[in-house]
Amino acid sequence: MDRFDYRGGRLYCEDLAAADLARRFGTPLYLYSAGTLRRHYRRLASAFAAVEPLICYSVKVCPNIHIMRVLRDEGSGFDIVSGGELHRVIVSGGDPATCCYAGVAKTDDEIRFALRAGILLFNVESEAELENLRRLAAETGTPARAALRLNPDVDPETHRHITTGKKENKFGVDLERAERIFRDFADAGTGEHVALTGVQAHIGSQITTVKPYVEALEKIVALIDRVRAAGHEITTLDFGGGFGADYETGEALEAEAFAAAILPVIEGRGLKIIMEPGRFIAGNAGILITQVQYVKPGGDRTFLLCDSGMHHLIRPALYGSYHHIWPLEPGEDFVPEQRTRDESFPGTQAVDVVGPICESTDFFAKNRHLPPVVRGDYLAVFCAGAYGMAMASEYNSFPRPAEVLVDGAQARLIRRRGTYDDLVAPEKDV
Repeated sequence: MDRFDYRGGRLYCEDLAAADLARRFGTPLYLYSAGTLRRHYRRLASAFAAVEPLICYSVKVCPNIHIMRVLRDEGSGFDIVSGGELHRVIVSGGDPATCCYAGVAKTDDEIRFALRAGILLFNVESEAELENLRRLAAETGTPARAALRLNPDVDPETHRHITTGKKENKFGVDLERAERIFRDFADAGTGEHVALTGVQAHIGSQITTVKPYVEALEKIVALIDRVRAAGHEITTLDFGGGFGADYETGEALEAEAFAAAILPVIEGRGLKIIMEPGRFIAGNAGILITQVQYVKPGGDRTFLLCDSGMHHLIRPALYGSYHHIWPLEPGEDFVPEQRTRDESFPGTQAVDVVGPICESTDFFAKNRHLPPVVRGDYLAVFCAGAYGMAMASEYNSFPRPAEVLVDGAQARLIRRRGTYDDLVAPEKDV
């Protein structure tokens, strides 16, 4: 799952004690394991080796350029959704020619930037976007390659806010409309500027069963067969990402389980395969460390008031998401055997873990059983590598946390802690 484990009653990230790093770098602190990033990338590459996929790490999940460099060195391409993410790829030393550009509302400036950079593929979401891409490609004299994003109307059996492949979602086009788009595009003779030779689909996130992928891909390959039979060239299939992470021990499927179900549907069709994993690679690779400022009895509960909250990890407030939380140094009597929401062995106490933000939704956990905790103790919020720092804000004028990357016995700062000056810098001298 990851390289965060307890030894002698203390949490370690690879070869380093997490509490030592919290004292060295301060809190709140995002702490990442390079070994976990590599392990998950390699498991995917090995599991799907039969189709030699281009694995494009989803930058939106955890966009720190140093994280991206770890994956670039493994051979990863990048899934991007904005011009800013393309800029991150370039700054990280990634190759734009390995980038797939998704997103439903790309601006003209973003498209021009991507055309100049020479990205691999635009994932277009509508007829209007395809026409605009054709216009800008002609205007700049830069041919573009495109895949049409499909909406296969499949239930990914995940949280309703992170589904992207059902007909009520804003993403992609339905399969019947897709056939018309391929036909109309060919009839218009616009292939001189845009090569529409791919299809793409991304049905959701934190998916922990193979059924939705099989259902979606069976529909998609049938569409590919029909489009090819009508005389249109399809060379690329990008089936997105969405594989789940282990928020609880054993929640997510292994890469091999997904591959066993997916490969029989897509092998032998003469298609270049692209995957866009994010959470599967980075989710378990990061934790958020927060320090308890006060222990406050209140009514029928006890609050642990921490120096981090929804402004640094919004998922519990936004999605009601579960993150395992445990002290960095609980002692040997309180080392959990696994990460589960039902953890309540003798000696624990039910508490609410909350932050400093002036919102009642500012919490990491409610009615959670934890070992005895006092002011100054450090807590780890596990599986925070995906959509953690990426969605952090400066709400209530709290600076953003620092980020540290551990690789074996080495730890290095990969983003400095925000300062009060950072809060006002964009507002000064304007």
